[in-house]
Amino acid sequence: MSPNQPVLRDLPSGEVMGTRVNAVTMEEASERVLELAARPESHYVVAAATHAIGVGAEDPSFCEALEGASLLVPDGLPVALSLRLQGFPDQPRVAGPDLMLEVCRLAAQRGVPIGLFGGQESSLPKLEQNLKTWFPALQIAYSFSPPFRPLNEEEWAVERAKILGSEVRLLFVGLGCPKQEKWMAAHSPELPLVLLGVGAAFDFHAGVVKRAPKWMRRVGLEWLHRLLSNPRRLFARYLRYNSLFLWHLLKLRFSSSARVRRS
Repeated sequence: MSPNQPVLRDLPSGEVMGTRVNAVTMEEASERVLELAARPESHYVVAAATHAIGVGAEDPSFCEALEGASLLVPDGLPVALSLRLQGFPDQPRVAGPDLMLEVCRLAAQRGVPIGLFGGQESSLPKLEQNLKTWFPALQIAYSFSPPFRPLNEEEWAVERAKILGSEVRLLFVGLGCPKQEKWMAAHSPELPLVLLGVGAAFDFHAGVVKRAPKWMRRVGLEWLHRLLSNPRRLFARYLRYNSLFLWHLLKLRFSSSARVRRS
């Protein structure tokens, strides 16, 4: 059992392909993130789409990384649909990019310093600029675009010292799935703050990658927009994990033994 799971005893959850996912709204998730940030403790938050859940179903070590999260929200519509079939009929999608903006809005209102870890070196300044434009009171106390390779011990020691010296309480991590979840699970114990994995949100909010129109997001077709934008990279992934999810949802739909756990 994850050492952080006691934090979640008051939050409902369901089991999606072997991974516990919290049945929360955007408002509940963002408020919980700020609540965790007020504690001098190590926590990390995962926004799980079909890719993350699918990898977790096949890789026990990655599933363990997901289960170690203090909060795991349903990023993808299929994940939200699974929760709806488990007794949470109104479960919305809590998309990582939207969660990032809502958390930034609350952090700006409440004077909570944030940091940015990830993205591209060329676009990170634009992300900072946009966030400051949208939320003028937001305190961005740290930002770093790591190289594609893992940092060595000396490099990480330098960055860890910068993070700890910056008074950051919320560190957004934009390394992509499954890299960012593994990174957060490994480094969270060294950082008494909240890590929040948001994947492609860095590129979306920096304007590097165009996000799907709102109507596509609203009807659950953001995945199609991303697929059409980058078919070579995403086709095999979507074929594999969306197929797994379809089978999972069909089993839930026609099974009377769908379990709901309340952590």
